[in-house]
Amino acid sequence: MALPSPESSFLAPNPICQLEGIGVTFGSGSDRTEVLRDINLEMNLGDFLCVLGASGCGKTTLLRVLAGYQPPTTGSITVSGKRHSKPNADVGVVFQQPNLFPWLSIAKNVEFGSKMQGVPKLDRQKKVAYYLDMVGLVHAAKLLPHQISGGMKQRAAIARTLAAEPKIVLMDEPFGALDALTRESMQSHLQSIWERTQKTIFFITHDVEEALLLSTRIVVMHSRPGRIVKIVDNPFAHGLKEQSAASLRVQPEFIQMREQLVASIHQI
Repeated sequence: MALPSPESSFLAPNPICQLEGIGVTFGSGSDRTEVLRDINLEMNLGDFLCVLGASGCGKTTLLRVLAGYQPPTTGSITVSGKRHSKPNADVGVVFQQPNLFPWLSIAKNVEFGSKMQGVPKLDRQKKVAYYLDMVGLVHAAKLLPHQISGGMKQRAAIARTLAAEPKIVLMDEPFGALDALTRESMQSHLQSIWERTQKTIFFITHDVEEALLLSTRIVVMHSRPGRIVKIVDNPFAHGLKEQSAASLRVQPEFIQMREQLVASIHQI
């Protein structure tokens, strides 16, 4: 099975987010390092983009630019047609570590973003109940972070981000610190959450299989400098909704695409 052509991915209608000519350079003179070069990308409402690439290819820098934490040296970003250049409520971030406030209950952690936005108390409580139910943590609402497992903490972090109602959710290897069984469970949880919310998700991973199990499109990056070399429509999108990860992994088409993606990551 041949990989789909990436060119069509740049032509998707009505994007919610556009990156045009994004470049990032650190230092100057002999110490100048070009980290990202000419990144052009469109994300549509409901897209689930997984970004693959070897360590050091600029994936996390690109996420930081999208989050507004790192200003680009060149280029621009628009979200819903508006210039995006600093952190705001339109773009939420879930990191590898949950970073929950240890002194707040799980419910209070989920409520935090909405509270900072000035959402009325009754509306905040409704949101907390809704998103705790979505991530399966109603029973843990009154517990503190140290009283729940790593996977539950990450689900709470996802609920906290969603409760702030961002238009785009950025995820920087959110399951990278979890054991294999918990990671697989979290992949299934995230697929279900995405199906329900239809949020636009930008998800960084080193795991090719994870990208194939979760994404609608896969972005492959190379380094020196970091750049997009391929955008692939994922024929296995929504696969976890219909069958288990184990059954998907043994399909010949899945194996073939995984091998082609691995080869494209390492191709210089």
